[in-house]
Amino acid sequence: MLVSVKDRLDQPHIEELLGYAVFTDEKELEDVIRRYKTDDRWKLLGYSEEGRIIGIIGYEMVTPTILKLRHLAVDPPYRGLGYGRGMILEVLELERPAKIKAEVDEEAADFFRNIGFEIVSLGERFPGIERFECSFVTDF
Repeated sequence: MLVSVKDRLDQPHIEELLGYAVFTDEKELEDVIRRYKTDDRWKLLGYSEEGRIIGIIGYEMVTPTILKLRHLAVDPPYRGLGYGRGMILEVLELERPAKIKAEVDEEAADFFRNIGFEIVSLGERFPGIERFECSFVTDF
């Protein structure tokens, strides 16, 4: 079950989960947390399992029909069990966008490819790091 965790961004576990999706540095993580706290367009939901948040999904509706996935992370012991895909499906049901998009690294691109997203290379957006745009057209 997805629940809002924007009011829990100061909790170490929520910050740790978000940190899995923000790979750069502490400054970037601080900026992302501040953005979730101050920008009402940026939504941050957590997947609750037996009272514990085991995954987070952050996104914004960039247009009324396009959802941009900002962050997706699952606690390491729960990875590979379908929680990432499940969170995406729940957000799709909740927001009902015509399209969902994400910009990711190579490892995440494989995850999105495996759940049916179209993947397009954006080239090296940072030195030595290839980035990918992932997109999925929904039935809504």
